[in-house]
Amino acid sequence: MADCKIIMAKPQPTAVIRVTAALSDVPQLQKSAREKIAEAMPTLNAGTEGYGFTLWRPPVGGRISMEPGVIVTQSFKDKGEIVSSELPGGRVGHFVMFGPHAGLPDAWKMLLGWIEQRNMRAAGTNWEIYGDDHPEPAKLKTSLYALLK
Repeated sequence: MADCKIIMAKPQPTAVIRVTAALSDVPQLQKSAREKIAEAMPTLNAGTEGYGFTLWRPPVGGRISMEPGVIVTQSFKDKGEIVSSELPGGRVGHFVMFGPHAGLPDAWKMLLGWIEQRNMRAAGTNWEIYGDDHPEPAKLKTSLYALLK
């Protein structure tokens, strides 16, 4: 199935805003969180700002727990709702999607299905790292990770 594979992910420090929201509110909350983090970055002492990402756990009752944020180079002292967190390390199912973000739900179904077909189990902690912006939506790169049990 496509280019799904198992890799070892290394923990990465992050700056995030933790939220639990209705699925319909996710795009706006991600945008708002990233804007707040970008504004605060110069005062966080978090090192260099890297790619944006969203860590999430499977929805329960139509609500999803997530951490939209940015990868940084060091942990820092929490500042209001912006907290120092970490992308987990460990064995993960991995897939790189090229194309508009509207394709993410199908890409996640494919990756999680691929994991299940191989008699492995996802741990319930997933994240997607967004590559550089590109003027051609078909060339947008998003890396998907599903932590394995």
